[in-house]
Amino acid sequence: MSELTSIPSAHGFAETVTRVEQQIAARGATVFARFDHAANAREAGLHMPPTTVLVFGAARGGTPVMNASPDLAYELPLRLLVRQHEDQVELLYRSIDAWAAQYGVPAQVIAPLRLVEKVAAAAAAAD
Repeated sequence: MSELTSIPSAHGFAETVTRVEQQIAARGATVFARFDHAANAREAGLHMPPTTVLVFGAARGGTPVMNASPDLAYELPLRLLVRQHEDQVELLYRSIDAWAAQYGVPAQVIAPLRLVEKVAAAAAAAD
């Protein structure tokens, strides 16, 4: 069973990526990195459907989680994958519930990491 949660987007690929970035900024978080796997594939003479990973977070949310469970630092910052899969754009992220179970972190402690769920849902939603 995959620990990734998938949400279909109501928007095209480029618009979905833009909406994700806007949602991250609106919630006071920072995009630390953007990996455009399809562009990297093109540079190598290969083809890949549009696929971008955004790495983001906020110290105010992540620091208390890492203080409560230092091993969670390995998982952070948060990551959100936006990809074109056949005719559908999807947003994928690792389940926060899976992290809570894996690291034995109570729900109230890990709650700030639900930022990824909020960003994905808002970015994917039809207006």
